[in-house]
Amino acid sequence: MSHPAPPPSTGTPTTGPATAADTKAAAEVDHDHGRRWWTLATLGLAQLMVVLDATIVNIALPSAQAGLGFSDADRQWVVTAYSLAFGGLLLLGGRLADLFGRRRTLMVGLAGFALASALGGAATGFGTLVAARALQGAFGALLAPAALSLLTITFSDPKERGKAFGIFGAIAGAGAAIGLLLGGVLTEYLSWRWCLYVNVPIAVVAGLGALRFIRKVAPAQGVKLDIPGVITAVLGLSGLVYAFARAENEGWSDPVTITLIVVSVLLLVAFVLIQQRVAHPLLPLRVVLDRRRGGAYLAIGLAAIGMFAVFLFLTYFLQQTKGFTPLRSGFAFLPFVAGIITSSTVVVPRLLPRIGPRFLITTGQLLGAVGLTYLWRLEADSGYLPHVLPALFVMGLGMGLIFASCFNTATSGTQPADAGVASALVNTGQQVGGALGTALLNTIAATVTASYVRANGQTPAALADAAVAGETRAFLVSAGVFLLGAVLSLLVIPSGPNPVSSRGPQAPAGH
Repeated sequence: MSHPAPPPSTGTPTTGPATAADTKAAAEVDHDHGRRWWTLATLGLAQLMVVLDATIVNIALPSAQAGLGFSDADRQWVVTAYSLAFGGLLLLGGRLADLFGRRRTLMVGLAGFALASALGGAATGFGTLVAARALQGAFGALLAPAALSLLTITFSDPKERGKAFGIFGAIAGAGAAIGLLLGGVLTEYLSWRWCLYVNVPIAVVAGLGALRFIRKVAPAQGVKLDIPGVITAVLGLSGLVYAFARAENEGWSDPVTITLIVVSVLLLVAFVLIQQRVAHPLLPLRVVLDRRRGGAYLAIGLAAIGMFAVFLFLTYFLQQTKGFTPLRSGFAFLPFVAGIITSSTVVVPRLLPRIGPRFLITTGQLLGAVGLTYLWRLEADSGYLPHVLPALFVMGLGMGLIFASCFNTATSGTQPADAGVASALVNTGQQVGGALGTALLNTIAATVTASYVRANGQTPAALADAAVAGETRAFLVSAGVFLLGAVLSLLVIPSGPNPVSSRGPQAPAGH
């Protein structure tokens, strides 16, 4: 015979150490839950600073060259020094965030980035400017994965996570276009030096936000630094980025370029073999071999190729062919920003928790292909409103779907000890894809332009048409890259929503 359970006690709860601790823990959780959106604002500002620097200095380069007196051959190093350090050190930066704590790593990255920016803005010679850009890249490689991993462990509820990553993805995708606009404003109305100085107040505000809103938590447990993995990864990734940058000027048949690519690939193969054998790998292969995360890394790398084509070659078209000023060119990219914000903050948060990333990423890649195909039809006398603006908006819609979905998916379901390195891989894919796309598409565009000039002469009209022919061929190849990405996403990424994290809806941000 069963007995009914006793009714719940209605007496006064007992007080004691356990109850007091529970009350304190509950209060901390409520406090963390209330400030999580301020955490997002802080991390978004840090991410914006890193992404801005990929393009903001490009606008200022002619003025910086005139002011410091360096040659055209040296000019590329102002860009390459940043991308070399950033791309080569990202995996290490992600692991250091896991090892020493994400908030601490973020703070070090912000402080170092601000100091390096101040050094570059005050540069009186070419060497100082290049050194400052390399330091920016190195500290950016610390703060970028730290920021994304902090976001990952702050938002784990699927609905809130979708909103947060939608905003973060919009910043990551639109930041390069915003950099073009901000660089044009600062260069035209102040000085090229302010394209570097502007990072100082941004870093200060983000640092104060981190101290105020991001909670201290102990570093991940069981993480150790894999020195052989660090050496092979840093040398392999840096060598690959440098080889792609060198190919822009020296060509793909240059013996040094070929040697660098071969050696870098061998180093990365050695890196993978090392990761299979060491007890504490720099990059646990379980992070990459998950089909969702692996597909997201691949998708964002391919998207970076096409997106950088838009920024690079459309800037050439607007300024050289249509006569736009740098400032006007920056404003011309606002429809791209509007498209990203629309899809990443309105569409992705609503659909990603329900249907998962496969359909969204594939749709984004198809939209990218449509926008680039539209740009492929440009001619020297094409107007901005009918021929450029629609393509930019459609491209922006596609990039918003890709970036917000990929940032979310690539960090979803990771173990706490892997959050930093999983976040670093997203930025690595974006950086390496951008470097490869810039080098490859530059070569294709230059080859088509030279062939057109040989066939049609060097009259002003023929030269203008030749430049547009090279740029539109780059758009067409990029459209093909997006179509390839759509096919691979359908094949690799499984259907259905992303797994829900087991860390709880308001997991505290890392130290």
